[in-house]
Amino acid sequence: MALQISATNPEHPALLLELPWHLPLEEWPEHHLVPLPRGISRHVVRYARAGDEVIAVKELAERPALREYGLLRDLDRLGIPAVDALGVVTGRTDEAGDPLEPVLITRHLGGSMPYRSMFETTMRPATMHRLMDALAVLLVRLHLTGFAWGDCSLSNTLFRRDAGAYAAYLVDAETGDLHAQLSTGQREYDLDLARVNISGELLDLEASGALHPSVDPIDFGNEICSRYRRLWQELTRTSVYPAGKYHYIERRIRRLNDLGFDVAEMQIEHSSNGDTVTFVPKVVDAGHHQRQLLRLTGLDTEENQARRLLTDLESWMATQDDYAPGDPLGARPEVLAHRWVREVFRPTVRAVPPELRGTMDPAEIYHQLLEHRWYLSERAQHDIGLDIAVKDYIDNVLPKARAVLPPPIDDVTAM
Repeated sequence: MALQISATNPEHPALLLELPWHLPLEEWPEHHLVPLPRGISRHVVRYARAGDEVIAVKELAERPALREYGLLRDLDRLGIPAVDALGVVTGRTDEAGDPLEPVLITRHLGGSMPYRSMFETTMRPATMHRLMDALAVLLVRLHLTGFAWGDCSLSNTLFRRDAGAYAAYLVDAETGDLHAQLSTGQREYDLDLARVNISGELLDLEASGALHPSVDPIDFGNEICSRYRRLWQELTRTSVYPAGKYHYIERRIRRLNDLGFDVAEMQIEHSSNGDTVTFVPKVVDAGHHQRQLLRLTGLDTEENQARRLLTDLESWMATQDDYAPGDPLGARPEVLAHRWVREVFRPTVRAVPPELRGTMDPAEIYHQLLEHRWYLSERAQHDIGLDIAVKDYIDNVLPKARAVLPPPIDDVTAM
C-alpha cells in the first residue's frame, strides 16, 4: 500500500513528506525532533518540525487514528479546547517493505505543559487547586456539547497559563464519543473515571517524591467531582422566580457571564396561575470574555486573560477625553479598544525582550506586567505606572524566571 497523507491544510502534505515515515517513531533521527516535555502515553509520541510548525506525531492503529482525527476536528468545530488535528499518515512501510503503524499528527499547543513537567519542582497545593478547576471546566464543556471523554485524566490534558489560573486542553480523544446529548449515567461514568485516574496519577507522583506532603491524592481525586458538580449545577439548574421579577433572570445570566459562559438559548415559562416564572438555560457557550475581547480588539486569548485585559481596557478608556458612554458624539468602544491595542498593549509587550519571555504568550505577558504593577504600587502606596513596572519586571523578575521556564518554540533547537 502506498504512503497516504490525509491533511486539513493543503500546505501540510508537502511539508510532511520531508519526514522519515519509513522509520518507526522510536528511531527517528534527532535532527527531525524538537526537545519538548512529553506526558505519559500508551503510544509512542514524538515532537518534530514540519516547516515552521512544531507537530506532535503519535503512532497507533489505522482505525483509531482516523477516528481520533475525526473527533478532534469535530471538537474544533464545536469550539472545545483540544489540540488541532493536522493529518493522518497511512500506508507506512520500512525499507524492507514491512508495514509500520499509521500516525496521527496534531499541532503542538504553544505554551502548554503536561502535568508531570509541572511537578518537576514540587507544586504548591493552591496551584493544584487551579489545575483541578481548569480540568473541571474542560470536562463540563465537553459534556455540554455531548462529548463523553472515556479517559479523563491529567495525562490526557495539557495546561496553559491563563492570567494566574490555567486553561486545560484535551489531548487524547481516542476513547471519546460524540452524542447529541449525554445522559446522567454517561456523565457520572466519565466523572468516576476522572476521579480514579487523577488519584492514581497523584499516588504515582507521591511515590516518586514529587507531590507536596500536604496533598492527599484521594482527596484531590474527589475534588474534581465536587468542582465539576458545582459548575454543572450552576450552568444547568432551573430557577423559579416571582412573576414580575425579571431582573432576577438578568442577574442569573450575569452570574453565568462572570463564570465565563454565555446563554445562547433559554426557556422561560409562566406558571399556570401566573405567580412564578421558570428560567432554564438551554444552551450555554463558554468564552464570554474571549468573544467580547476578540470583538473589541481582535486579540484572541484564554478566558481569564480576556477578563483581565478587558478590565485594564475599561480603566484606560475611562481616562480618554473622547470616552463618553451613551453620547453619539463620543468615540465608539471599538475605536478606543483598537487605540488601546496600538498605544498600550503592543508597545508594552514589545518592551519585553523575546529571549526573556519563555513560553508566555503576549496576553500572559501583559497580565504578568499588570500584576507586577499592582505589587509595586501596593508597596509604594501609590500607582507607579506601567512604564516603571515594565522596567522593574524586566530587570528583576524575568531573569530569575527564565532560569526555570522552558524556552519558547522559536528558541528550541533540534536535539
